[in-house]
Amino acid sequence: MSDDPRDPTLEVRISKPKTWVEDSDAVGSFSMILAGATMVTRNRQLAWPSVAVALAGWVNQHPLRTKEGGSGIGPILFAFGALATSYLPMMVLQTTSSAKQTPLSV
Repeated sequence: MSDDPRDPTLEVRISKPKTWVEDSDAVGSFSMILAGATMVTRNRQLAWPSVAVALAGWVNQHPLRTKEGGSGIGPILFAFGALATSYLPMMVLQTTSSAKQTPLSV
């Protein structure tokens, strides 16, 4: 047996442990991308699909596929956070009209 690490007889095939879970469900990631796009572009119309996709991903997740945790409730919280922060300025900021303002006396 040689001590050369490049020797092809020393090659061992890589195998994953059986406890590793393949998470191929990208619905939570897509929901978080939509929520992030909502906050970056300030387009509040993107928050609603983000909430819908997050809820659909949460309802359709399979517990047998996510033994080690999974995405959980994170995308839902992120989607509702984007929804709240996109509509919050409409509720907090008050519009002032010219009829309510009184002119300064000289």
